[in-house]
Amino acid sequence: MVPAVLAALPLADRLVTGDALYCQRDLCRQIRVQGGDYLVIVKANQPEVQWAVQTLFATPPPGERFATAVTWDQHGDRVEVRRLWASTALAHYLDWPGLRQVVCVERCCRRRDQTTRQVRYALTSLGPEVEAATLLAYVRGHWAIENRLHWVRDVTFGEDAAQVRSGAVPQVLAALRNAVIAVLRGAGWTNLAAALRYYGWQPGAALAVLGLSPPE
Repeated sequence: MVPAVLAALPLADRLVTGDALYCQRDLCRQIRVQGGDYLVIVKANQPEVQWAVQTLFATPPPGERFATAVTWDQHGDRVEVRRLWASTALAHYLDWPGLRQVVCVERCCRRRDQTTRQVRYALTSLGPEVEAATLLAYVRGHWAIENRLHWVRDVTFGEDAAQVRSGAVPQVLAALRNAVIAVLRGAGWTNLAAALRYYGWQPGAALAVLGLSPPE
């Protein structure tokens, strides 16, 4: 499904960001062939790549200099710090289409006496001419999109609690959830939990939404 969607999009001079699910050689190759760039999160689904990237940032070789950027945000009593390190050291070491840099992003959030820390790694076809601050903005933008969608799917639509695990059913249900979210937001709803209560999952509700203006 994803290759077909990408093939239908004008990717020239565009950046495609994705979570670990989309960290695949064929997808990254396709994006580059279509003239786009990618920035994808790498996790355990690519164990050798993840190990190489983690090792680089944990024990860098002598003389290695990372491009760096940092941002600080405060919302009430919550302080959030994001740091990014980028390197070209693995561009020719890893067998990955179009790879030019690897990235490490640390996100620390402090609220009252509690601090949480999250570290993610990414691969990108963007070169060192792209400033680290710009890379950090791209990663932050991806997180915002991911959190906005995944939080709604997990909490409002109960995706994590779903017991269906076999075959292609989980992917089909995820696509249906995304479609419902898109339809409701297109109808002007910002509170999707309220929207679901309003329509009550009645038969034909999705078709009705397509012709509705946002309720007052």
